Amino acid sequence: MENAVNPVPSNSPCGSGAPAPAPEDVVWSLPGTAAGRHASLLVLPHAGGNAHAYAPWRELLPGDVDLLLGQYPGRGARFTEPLPQRIGDLAGPIVASLPEDAEDLVVLGHSMGSLVAFEVARALTELGRPPRALIASACRAPFLPNPCLVRPELLGDDELVAAIKARGGTDDAILDEPELREIVLPSIRADFAIDDVYRYGGIAQVLDCPLTVVGGAQDPVVPVEALARWSEVTQGPAALRVLPGGHFYFQDRLAEFLALIAAAVQDAAGATSRQFA
Repeated sequence: MENAVNPVPSNSPCGSGAPAPAPEDVVWSLPGTAAGRHASLLVLPHAGGNAHAYAPWRELLPGDVDLLLGQYPGRGARFTEPLPQRIGDLAGPIVASLPEDAEDLVVLGHSMGSLVAFEVARALTELGRPPRALIASACRAPFLPNPCLVRPELLGDDELVAAIKARGGTDDAILDEPELREIVLPSIRADFAIDDVYRYGGIAQVLDCPLTVVGGAQDPVVPVEALARWSEVTQGPAALRVLPGGHFYFQDRLAEFLALIAAAVQDAAGATSRQFA
């Protein structure tokens, strides 16, 4: 079980001695449009996911929410970096690259991204700057074994592509184009290998921030009962919301989903304002 994730050294993206990536390549910043104090929403993608897929959320979020997007190794401007081998290779650079002026930070992950979000929240808590809230989407609680293993090391390219398509969330046109598939499959394999084995084995209630858990009622990857146990990782209040749909339920209900997320962000920011009023 993995139970230790620390921010990486300043000279290395994953403790390997390689040059650290530029912070703006690791955490994209899409600022809001409204004047005044802003909350910040950090979004961490699913296995094989790319920050590009979440950039359109900027147009649907309130103007007083800054959108931060995590980009993992092996894609985008980080394409030449070593592929991740453990959860710390994903979470550590995110923690090290967060903008210093991020206000009222709420961390959100989808699918495997929820495990990365948990580790980011845990690392920030250990550093004495915990997030205002954590939002986990379509993912098992971090101390549970993966109920839907992919085992990418046993699959050929065509078999892996079939498994990805069954889950959804990736553009089939990319997977069907041989040259593009050759580019994206290595990072997808790496992410699923991490997701298969990750399991937090540390102390219970390691966080103290509010927690919102969201999932799809018909999700074949993460059943609803696996979502409910997220409440055991925090001493703060926890809420569970279930929406119609499968593993990528929000794709067909994006406005409704982001309204729910915006409300959780505003609640976290409001609680902070009331605390220091």
